[in-house]
Amino acid sequence: QVHLAESGGGSVQAGGSLRLSCVGSRTTSSTNCMGWFRQLPAMGREGVATIDGHGSTDYADSVKGRFTISKDNANNTLYLQMNSLKPEDTATYFCASRRVDYCSFPSLRAGLWGQGTQVTVSL
Repeated sequence: QVHLAESGGGSVQAGGSLRLSCVGSRTTSSTNCMGWFRQLPAMGREGVATIDGHGSTDYADSVKGRFTISKDNANNTLYLQMNSLKPEDTATYFCASRRVDYCSFPSLRAGLWGQGTQVTVSL
């Protein structure tokens, strides 16, 4: 059983940066689709970014140009670099992982999830 553990959340002012990490208990290179989602209380999970086994990435329109997803297979770690943070980025951020034919937000929803890390952006 693979486990995922997020870290790196915190409180920052608008315009600031944070880098989230997601460590897998097994090699990330064996999983061809990984991604980040975020969730507000009483709301559904919104896809933020995905990365497939070839390193191709996809982003939600709301974070394009500000967030960067990457992974370090040697350290079994997925990252989300978040720059120019806005108050509307405030949420609990989750990483997800799944082996699928086509990497996408919908396909990841049925995958393995971490426990989440809180990001709070204030004015």
